[in-house]
Amino acid sequence: MAHQRLNAILAALISFALVTMAAPAWADLPQGNAVKDPAAILRDALPFVQDDIRELQHRLELTSNDLRAKRWTALGKTVSRSEALLNTRRDTIVSAIPDAKRSQAETLLQSVNQGLEDLKDKVKATDKPGFIADRRRTLRIIGDVEALLVPDDFEREIPAEFDALPRLQGRATLSVSTTQGELTTVVDGYNAPLTAGAFVDLALKGFYDGLPFIRAEDFYVLQSGDPEGPEIGYVDPKTKQERHVPLEIRVPGEDDTIYNETFEDVGLFKATPTLPFATLGTLGWAHSDQALDDGSSQFFMFLYEAELTPAGLNLVDGRNAAFGYVVDGFDVLEELGTDDTITSVKVIEGAEQLKAHA
Repeated sequence: MAHQRLNAILAALISFALVTMAAPAWADLPQGNAVKDPAAILRDALPFVQDDIRELQHRLELTSNDLRAKRWTALGKTVSRSEALLNTRRDTIVSAIPDAKRSQAETLLQSVNQGLEDLKDKVKATDKPGFIADRRRTLRIIGDVEALLVPDDFEREIPAEFDALPRLQGRATLSVSTTQGELTTVVDGYNAPLTAGAFVDLALKGFYDGLPFIRAEDFYVLQSGDPEGPEIGYVDPKTKQERHVPLEIRVPGEDDTIYNETFEDVGLFKATPTLPFATLGTLGWAHSDQALDDGSSQFFMFLYEAELTPAGLNLVDGRNAAFGYVVDGFDVLEELGTDDTITSVKVIEGAEQLKAHA
């Protein structure tokens, strides 16, 4: 078994060596990050300031270690303290939400409170599957409350040189239908407005419909978006030129988004992006090895594998832009290969958040 594992790792490293010499718009090989839950990543990436609801979110997320060890007493204390936090800070949370949304927030927080009661019951019954299901549902509702805290007019500052490019102000949910089945993705315009905007724009244009997966490597990436013909990206019919999207990466705590520079370029050697390549189905924007600003339409889905992508090592973060996550259809994702195609990409929700330009 150890020999087989070593062979797999060597194969991945050899693949990386070949990748660095491959055709344009192919990404570098990731070496991993321990985070696996796209819903948690998307919650953390919401741009709002309200510490109480964030603390409540993190308390519930951090119950995983106690749950794995079946430390039911510790779990009970965490849930009780979370309930006390909600009861004492409810008014503060609600007051941070715009007046027009407060009634909705109150209803959601009542559901959160019921979710915490349900979690206490699962602790008493030492019901691990039930606890996981109730926690997932409660965290989803907490995420809905957090989304209400994002200002309606929230918009990232984007350099004027990119004024002609489409941008997504908020989030969009898309269905990616393939010859193996359907995937559901969420793309994040809060933190990658130009990259997510380009993807949504091309989806609305039907650009991806019928395109093949041009690359599929185990534990690495599944890539598509290369149109038929000599072009390797989207050619704008108005300008007759290939439209390019800059490398776009946000880092928590930084005021400005990084454009067309890698983490190495700006000296952030150990930073973690707001949208990390940290889970199966992370959506990434591909660019060539020769330039950071020539990504046009090709995208890839990160095929995370814990054994071959050890925590703390990741060669994609800071070199490619992540712009969203697969949130459903992981069984389909794991079956896809270069014999498969994208049947269609449809915007289910959030199309109204797309702006054609600045």
